[in-house]
Formats: sequence, structure tokens, C-alpha cells
Amino acid sequence: MAAKPGDSPRLPAPWRWPLPGFGLPAAPAAPGAEAMSHSLAALDRAVRARLARATFGISPYAVANAWGDWWFHLLQAPGKQMSLAIGAADGAQKLAAFALRAAGGAETKPGLDGREDPRFAGDNWSRWPFNVYAQSFLAAQQWWEQATTNVRGMNRQHRRLVPFLTRQRLDTCAPSNAPALNPDVLARTAAEGGANLVRGWSYLVEDMERALSRQPPPERDGFRVGEDLAATPGSVIFRNRLFELIQYAPATATVRREPVLIVPAWIQKYYILDLSPHNSLVRYLVERGHTVFIMSWHNPGDEDRDTRFDDYRRLGVMAALDAVSAVVPGAKIHACGYCLGGTILAIAAATMARDGDHRLASMTLLAAQTDFAEAGELMLFMDESELAYLEDLMWEQGYLDTGQMAGAFQILRSNDLVWSRMVRTYLMGEREQATDLAAWNADRTRMPYRMHSEYLNALFLENRLSAGRYAVEGRAIALSDIRCPIFAVGTASDHVAPWRSVYKISLPTDTEITFVLTSGGHNAGIVSEPGHPRRRHQIATRAKDDPYIDPDSWAARTPVRDGSWWPAWQEWLAARSTGDAAPPPVGAPAYPPLGAAPGTYVFEN
Repeated sequence: MAAKPGDSPRLPAPWRWPLPGFGLPAAPAAPGAEAMSHSLAALDRAVRARLARATFGISPYAVANAWGDWWFHLLQAPGKQMSLAIGAADGAQKLAAFALRAAGGAETKPGLDGREDPRFAGDNWSRWPFNVYAQSFLAAQQWWEQATTNVRGMNRQHRRLVPFLTRQRLDTCAPSNAPALNPDVLARTAAEGGANLVRGWSYLVEDMERALSRQPPPERDGFRVGEDLAATPGSVIFRNRLFELIQYAPATATVRREPVLIVPAWIQKYYILDLSPHNSLVRYLVERGHTVFIMSWHNPGDEDRDTRFDDYRRLGVMAALDAVSAVVPGAKIHACGYCLGGTILAIAAATMARDGDHRLASMTLLAAQTDFAEAGELMLFMDESELAYLEDLMWEQGYLDTGQMAGAFQILRSNDLVWSRMVRTYLMGEREQATDLAAWNADRTRMPYRMHSEYLNALFLENRLSAGRYAVEGRAIALSDIRCPIFAVGTASDHVAPWRSVYKISLPTDTEITFVLTSGGHNAGIVSEPGHPRRRHQIATRAKDDPYIDPDSWAARTPVRDGSWWPAWQEWLAARSTGDAAPPPVGAPAYPPLGAAPGTYVFEN
């Protein structure tokens, strides 16, 4: 049977994987040419999907091509080679001098050019021979950094990918990861008589058992959704196949006339914005007189494989706006999008502006990108080869699995999220204390095949939205059509949505923009409640007709403020509201309450 247009090609039932030994079964009787071509194309995809599983979704060609590009151009650079040889000789001489001083009993702390590596910051690393081990590693790391950077003629993407791959390889062999070379581990082992290693081994066995049985990691122990997390009172007033809409109960006698609709990312669950009562952004807004709605996304499975990216706009954002408008008729809406939710919100806002829909009072983007030209280290592997691998992996499964997404994010910060955690847990025998943010991070979701493929192609690979080439319902949209004021938040140490990339919303838009740069990363910078220690932020507003300021100049001239950015946002929302009114009813005739918050979708595994 011929495939229908838009269908994902899949192997006929007798040809599906696993195929023992990669052998082919007998072909179906006299298939037509089109069906045969379709089946053979599906076979190719199935083979690539199996290879992608073995390589954790990374294309070997993309990696080999980057290394080949570096090696080819380095061979054509004798001056660079001589510089590296001189650098190696100079480094060896300095390392020998360092080793002699250390062996003589001098208090010599490892470091290069005054820089300290946090892996070797403890006092134990200042003692011989451990300081020599650390200094040797740092010297090798510095040499490889010189070897893989500033090689003229390399592809732009490869110039960033090769140093990244080099750092990943070096990090695996850091002396801090080896029990016999890590003085902190040896000291702990001596002090406890090896009990730390026994505990570490038990933790390793427990983690392996949890992984094999698909049980949640220990970070979730002690936290219950609906009780400890996502516990702000409210009701589900709408449900379709993509999301549930939660309307939160008022906490004040009167509320702002304009409600707030929050569009979270569907990479993970919505309640990062409604964690514990003390750090819930939802509760913070409700207690200050805002009527808050939030979307809780369905966790997709294989049956959702053909859900499109635009479905998240049409059946998601627009359906939620319709429901909010029914509950609070006549009022404009403050829309807020977090991460990928902010991207789809910006697309929806531009489409609404194009089509004459003026229901938005404002738009807030939290760590959300609209221009993907500088989308951070997630872009390093993103080319046609890598995209084919990811697409075929998702095609076979019907979705991108939670573990595959988590691995991609962890590799960006392997020192913090992989190696240091393994040393602390399995060698030092210390379990990290469970926190609400860690519990949320462990509660992951999946991504539908077709949606994620369209997202990667149109936005990450081709960057159509910022270029004015992104089409919705057959017609291009432009971010410059958005006229409502914009509040955008970037986080200083964000590896997922770098703040300079988030800042680029200032380029294609022609409206008032308030930009905030806050301390912290992609998640912790957003969950930044008042009273949180060591929080600071910068904030400035650019009027509609003000000239553009580049991000580094903006950061240099904008004063730093201590504390959370939440109060500034709440005041910004209040200033763009039209006064107070009685709280709206729960739901509307067409949107009756369906149950208590947090609903049912949040419990889907």
C-alpha cells in the first residue's frame, strides 16, 4: 500500500526490528515498486536508528568530519605546528620546574596563569605528588586548547566543535576521577576505613537497578507532586490531547483585570514554575493579586509521533488563549513563555499580530530564544548528518526519549553534572540531598518525532524565525509585527539558551523591551525567589524608538542589583494592567472545572 502524504515511513510488520544478525527476511510477495522503495527507505532509516542508539544519538560522520577538518588544516600550517612544538617544550620545562619545587616540599598549588580549576581547589591538591598530577593534567589541557583553536581555514562550526570534543575527552582522564590519584578520596578512605567506597558501591548498584527497572532516581525521593510540589490550589478547566489548562484560585480580595497565562516548555513538566510553596513563581503572582493560568503538557508516546510543531501553537497556545478569554471576557492577557514555551509563544504572538488578533497585553520570555544563530553548545553537533541520525532515532521510537535528552544536556556540563557527581557519590560515598529542583529535573518527558524534527530543521538548523522565513498556515510571520511590550529574561550561566542569544529579541522587534540578566543557569536563574542567597540581576528598558545596544555594551552600562528579579517583573505586569476587579469565576460555561490542580497529565510517565 502506498504511503499517504505526510505519513512517517515505517517498516512493514514482518520487516520491523530487531532483525537477527541484520539479516533480511523473505520479501513480501510481489510488492509494487513504490511500496518496495518505501520499505527500503524505511530499512535505511532503521539501520541508522540502531546506529544512533549505539552512539547516543551523535553522528560519527559529524565527529569524524570535524576532526578531519582540524587535522587537514593543521597539516597545512607549519607555523602553527612549530608554535605547538615550542609550546610543548616550554610547558614541559615549566612542569619539570614545578615538579622539582613540589618534591622539595614547597607549598605549590596547581594552576595556570593564576587560574584555578575547581577540581583541584582543595588543600589536599597542594601536597606532593598530587599537585604534580594536577599540574600535568592542566598543562596537557592548555596545550590541547592551543592545538585545537585558531587553526585557519576550518569550518566555523568545526572550530567550536573540536575544542569541545577535546575538553570532553580530557575530562574523562582528569586525575580527580581516579581513586588512586585523588587525595580527597584517599583521605576519606583512610579516615573511614574504606566505608565510603562501600557506600559508593551500594549507591552505584542502586542507581543501576533503578535505571534498569525504569524507576525514578533518588533525587525524587521524599517529594510528591500535588503535595510537596505543584501544590498551589487551583482547578483544571480545559483538557485536550496536548495539554490541560489550570486556573489557580485567587489569594486576594481583588485581582488585576488582566490575567497571566504561562506557557511552559514541554521538554519537562510545568511545575518548575510551581515548585515548593516558598519558591513557586505561580504562588508568588497569585498572592500579589494576579489571576494565573498555566498549561500542563501531555507526555507524548509513540501514538503521538505525527504531532506537528504547529499543533503546539494551534491546539496549545491558541486553545489556552481562547479558554482564558472565555473565563475573563474582554480583558487582554499577559502571556509568559519559558524556554521552548517562549519560542512557541513568540511564534503565536507574531501570527496573532499578522492576523489582527490583539488579545495580548504583554509578552514575557523566560530563557527563550527566537534567534538560533548563537544557540550555544547544543548547536555544535547540529548539521544535516546529525539531524538525520536524530530524526531516524525518533522515527523508530516515535519520540525522543527522556534519557537521550538528559544525556545531551549533561554533556554540555560534564564536569559539574557527570564527573564531579560520580566522584562525590561513588568514591566519596556522599548522596546529594534531594531538593525540589532536582526532583523536578528527574521528572522528565518525551518529545514527539515529527514536532521535534520540524523544530530542529526550521529553527535550529535553518533559523527561519529570525530571518522572516517561518511560515504559519502557508504565510510567513514576522516578529516585528508584535506591538505589545516585551519582558525578556536571560540567565548568566545558561548552557541551553545563552543570554546573548535570548537578548536577540531586541533585533527583529519594534516595541518596548525590558531585558533582565539574572545570575544562575537555565533553571536556577528562573527559580529565583526573593530571599534566595547570592541572587543579583541587571534590568533596563528600551523604548520603542531607542537605538539598539549590543549585549556586551548593555551589560557594561546596566547597574547590578542584589536580589531576585521576580518583584521587578511583578511590578512591570502591574504597571501594564488597567486596575483591579473581583476575581473571575472558576472556568466558564464552555470550560467547566474538570478536577483539582495539578490535574492528570503531570503524573504521566
